[in-house]
Amino acid sequence: MKRMGMIFRAKANKALDRAEDPRETLDYSYQKQLELLQKVRRGVADVATSRKRLELQLNQLQGQSSKLEDQGRKALALGREDLAREALSRRAALQQQVTDLETQHQTLQGEEEKLTLAAQRLQAKVDAFRTKKETIKATYTAAQAQTRIGEAFSGISEEMGDVGLAIQRAEDKTAQLQARAGAIDELLASGALDDPSGMAKDDIAAELDRISGGTDVELELQRMKAELAGGPTAQQQALEGGAQDGTQAPQGQHRFDKQ
Repeated sequence: MKRMGMIFRAKANKALDRAEDPRETLDYSYQKQLELLQKVRRGVADVATSRKRLELQLNQLQGQSSKLEDQGRKALALGREDLAREALSRRAALQQQVTDLETQHQTLQGEEEKLTLAAQRLQAKVDAFRTKKETIKATYTAAQAQTRIGEAFSGISEEMGDVGLAIQRAEDKTAQLQARAGAIDELLASGALDDPSGMAKDDIAAELDRISGGTDVELELQRMKAELAGGPTAQQQALEGGAQDGTQAPQGQHRFDKQ
């Protein structure tokens, strides 16, 4: 079972590696980083909202505290020390709440500053990753195109391999048809096969045609030899005409005539 599991994982890993496109992986990683940056920004906004709410509560409590202080002074001026004491007691309770809210406000303000700084750093990281991502994608695309061009020129790509096989099959079929046609012609010429059209000649007619063609060539050759040896040519007739007029042919010409 362990061996089968290892084989299955190896096959799956190879299939995934073949199907994986680094450009798509980079785009997916960039999308995840943008989502994380968006969450950090929402966190900063939530902390800022809580801080602002505390500030409003502090302003309200401080207003109530000032009002109670004024009421205590008025009561003390009117001789109502009991009312003045009650107003000051309430003011002391409010001051405790104000102190607690101020502590929370400072804490939230610190968290907001940390989150803001983290968001800025994350934004810079995302921007740098985007630039690197585009550079890697462009380099990968260029390398992929260069590889395909090289494979096409070398003939090892799948497309060019199919074309090469098709050309080889066409050449093989053409050679086979040419050989078959030549064999049929030889068999027809030798008489081993009959021509149903009746246009083919038998072996006797073929041999007579060959002898006749050779005889015509020999006759033409003998005629040309006779003309060169002393036949009635236009040049000889002209020389004979000149001799009758009393002119002599050149010595070279007499030697030619004697020969």
